[in-house]
Amino acid sequence: MSVLIRPLITEKMTDLQAKLNQYGFEVDMHASKADIKKEIIRMYPHVTVKKVNTSIVASKPKGRYTRSGFVSGRSKKWKKAIITIGEGQEIDFYEEI
Repeated sequence: MSVLIRPLITEKMTDLQAKLNQYGFEVDMHASKADIKKEIIRMYPHVTVKKVNTSIVASKPKGRYTRSGFVSGRSKKWKKAIITIGEGQEIDFYEEI
């Protein structure tokens, strides 16, 4: 089981990276803050993790029209982790791991 599912690369997260040295990840719903910190240190050994904040993003109603009519449903809920790292350090999501 992998704790980190994918990095969050959005405009808001790019601003947080530049201003506050924070990086976002989608993580496993059952992962604790300690598990997330261990996984970040394992994947990026050159980084010092200062703080880990987590939140669960609620599902949203979704709907679309198909040939047979309107189909409604919900998106899945997921867990987001915001990682604060040390000054002058960075995580390059595009490097080979």
